[in-house]
Formats: sequence, structure tokens, C-alpha cells
Amino acid sequence: MNILNHNTPIIIGIDHGYGNIKTANCCFKTGVASFDKEPTFKSNLLVYERRYYLIGEEHKEFTADKIADSDYYILTLAAIGRELNIRKQTSARIHLAAGLPLTWVSEQKDAFKQYLLQKDSVDFHFRGAEYHVDFVGADIFPQGFAAAADHLRDFRGVNMLADIGNGTMNVMYINDRRPQEKKCFTEKYGTHQCMLAVRENLLKLYGSAADETIIDQVLRHGTASISDRYLSAIQTTAREYVAGIFRRLREHEYDPELMKLYVVGGGGCLIKNFGEFDAGRVVINEDICATAKGYEYLARLRARKGGTV
Repeated sequence: MNILNHNTPIIIGIDHGYGNIKTANCCFKTGVASFDKEPTFKSNLLVYERRYYLIGEEHKEFTADKIADSDYYILTLAAIGRELNIRKQTSARIHLAAGLPLTWVSEQKDAFKQYLLQKDSVDFHFRGAEYHVDFVGADIFPQGFAAAADHLRDFRGVNMLADIGNGTMNVMYINDRRPQEKKCFTEKYGTHQCMLAVRENLLKLYGSAADETIIDQVLRHGTASISDRYLSAIQTTAREYVAGIFRRLREHEYDPELMKLYVVGGGGCLIKNFGEFDAGRVVINEDICATAKGYEYLARLRARKGGTV
């Protein structure tokens, strides 16, 4: 792989989730394990400033402040490395496009932007390749809305958009293709809450803790190769969690007879597999990378309107 000089900046959208990091083309677990010395297993090893990081080790704990430590910065470098690898580049000028939960954007976007641009340029090693990156800027957008931004023409009438991630559920209204800034809500009711409820229920019923991989398979696909009693217990808990989602939506005045519901994020598969709803009134976007793609779309749009990308 040749190191090239590219003068034109590349816009890379990154969805910094609590469960997974998503770009327009890839998805990996939000987890970082740091080492002073090179670890034995290094298939997802990132080396930066003489420290070793294994990327994708478990999930990062929920925190309302994504700049509290260096983890999301390291994960950002890993995401850039993956995207440049797809492009067969090891050197580039990068403009980042990222986001924050709807009701946190106004207060936290400046600090998050500064966090992402803490270095003008970086050199790092990831998955067997050396990378050099020059940062030229960053845009911070509201989560959820980004996934719908490129097809607002579909949002006629009154619509509720629910972005259900691992840590949070973001809710907003889009009426006649216009987002309603005063009707945005963020709740700590992401899919991780469902995972915790399942594990607690299995421990209570059968005195055992199922591996997270098994639970995740049931939540994503509705079934798994496990015994009927375990499968039934997981499915029952998932249905209760999805019922809780709809309760919270109704608290924000959701009425399926008066509006359409658009669901994005990882929680969409839970609603699809375990929810009771009118399929003609609920649209589920199953593209896990939709928000990251939306960030890139919004960044390009901003650039065309006078930005500097």
C-alpha cells in the first residue's frame, strides 16, 4: 500500500455510539483496552504515541460525556484507519463529520469538536498499516436527524423519528419535512437496557448468565440455536422492553393514528422482531450505518452552502 499525498480533504462520518462505532462502510464494537507493551493478540491493534490499544474489546460503559477520557479519540483513529484502508490510502487530509444526542448538541458540540481536533496531524499504526492524517475540520450534527436528512421529502405530515442506540433513545418530530427543534427528547433507554434486563431475568429464572453473544443474536434475529426455555425467556423480556419503548413514545404524544413513526439505530431490529405495530405506519431503517452516512451528507451540504471542506 503506497503512501499518497491527497490535497482534497476526505469527509469521514463517524457515529460514536455506546455499543458500536459506525462509519459509512463499517461497524465495530465501542471498546478499547490499553497496554504499555504489545499484547499477544493483535488482530485489531492500534499503536499511537507509544501505547497499544486493542479495538473492539467489549463495550464502553455509558457516559453522558464522551470526552471524559481518550477512548473515543482512539476509536476515531481506528474508524479513520478502516475507511482509509477501504480507499487503499494511508495518508489523507480528513474532515470529520460526527454527532451527539439531540438535546446535547447545543451544549456539547464545541467541546466535542475541540476533542476530535485536539491534534492538527497524527501518525498511528492500525491493523498492519502505518497512517498519517492531517485534520482540516469537523462538523457536529444531531443524531437521529442525520439518518433522515437525505430523504426529508418522505416526511410529509406529522412524523416522529426515534433513534434507538445502545445507550440512548433520541426522539424528535419532523413535520412537513421540517425538524421541530422544540420537540426533541433524549432518554437513557437504549438497547443495552434490554440486554441488562435479559441477563437479570435469566439469572433469576435459571441461575445462569447467558453469553452476551447469544443474547445479541436473539435480539437481532429473533431466534438462536439454544433451548426453548432460554429462547422463550429472552423473547419475553425483549417484548417487554419494546413495549417500554412505545410507552415512552406515547409519553411524548406518539399516536399511530395521527403520525408515522420512523425508527433508526440498532433498536430497529428489536421493534421489528418483538414489537406490535401497524407496519403501514412504522418505517424501520435497518441500515446500521445510516447515521454515519447522514453525517457525511450534511457535511457535504454545509460545504456547498459556503463551508470550507
